[in-house]
Amino acid sequence: MEAAQETPDRPPLDLAALRDESFLAANGIPQLAVVESTGSTNADLLRAASENPGAYPDLTVLAAEYQTAARGRLDRRWEAPARSSVSVSLVLRPVNADGRPLPTQSYSWLSLLSALALREVLLETAGLPAELKWPNDVLVRGRKIAGILAQLGPLEGSTVPPVVLGTGLNVSLTTAELPVPTATSVSLEHPATADRTELLKSYLTRFATLYRNFCNADGDPTAGMAGGHSLHKRVEAVLTTLGKQVRAHLPGDQEIIGHASRLDEYGSLMVVDSGGHEHVITAGDVVHLRPWTPPQDESAGTGGQPAGPESGYA
Repeated sequence: MEAAQETPDRPPLDLAALRDESFLAANGIPQLAVVESTGSTNADLLRAASENPGAYPDLTVLAAEYQTAARGRLDRRWEAPARSSVSVSLVLRPVNADGRPLPTQSYSWLSLLSALALREVLLETAGLPAELKWPNDVLVRGRKIAGILAQLGPLEGSTVPPVVLGTGLNVSLTTAELPVPTATSVSLEHPATADRTELLKSYLTRFATLYRNFCNADGDPTAGMAGGHSLHKRVEAVLTTLGKQVRAHLPGDQEIIGHASRLDEYGSLMVVDSGGHEHVITAGDVVHLRPWTPPQDESAGTGGQPAGPESGYA
């Protein structure tokens, strides 16, 4: 029998540090609120930004100590202990430096941009070797530590439809509290810090910088960012999905098995099947598979079937 895990000390977010005027001004954050409990920060901001657009400008931030109805992709729901995670949503109204709205097709990169920012936080602030899994997960040592959900709001009365971008980072969850065995948390990975306030501030800082560069490039993922590589190249460089055999579960109970080769200009995953046909995967679940070699002919004797899911990625 395993020994019962002690519940870790879970202090609240430091509101004074988060609302520091110099921190907010440096990152272009017009307002930041933290609520003790809510159903979903994404749902709250989607509703509020739609009902009163002027009150929720670009880079408005809402964080929660506890969410009772948090959602992920494909309407998956989960619940984590209070003060065990960083649960934060932002209202985005993407325009360039001249105030011109970004093309909506560029919005598909926003969740990847957010994942990239969070990966940098985990690497540089927490000292953890983080990678990205397409389309919107962050992994540490092959286990999911964070997920991201971008939702498009209605156009009503505005030339820039809002995007609400939600991020959930497991921080102090114990092994017994993890939602699935293939998940992990910051504290379980022996980090340099597991301070939620420090992690949230670092995330907002890095996200704001990447987001501003992306907007000023008119949402072009191939443009250089801050004198360095483009968003497209930065994401591909840390996307552990690329180069792997994958099973893509698509809407409508379809699936494709093949080699994940690259991202296209919209951030979609390109998968090449055993017949050499390239498929564009814009949405759906992707499972990393163990390496396999398609049969060359019927006498090859290998059966041609991929192995099961790679441990820690399913």
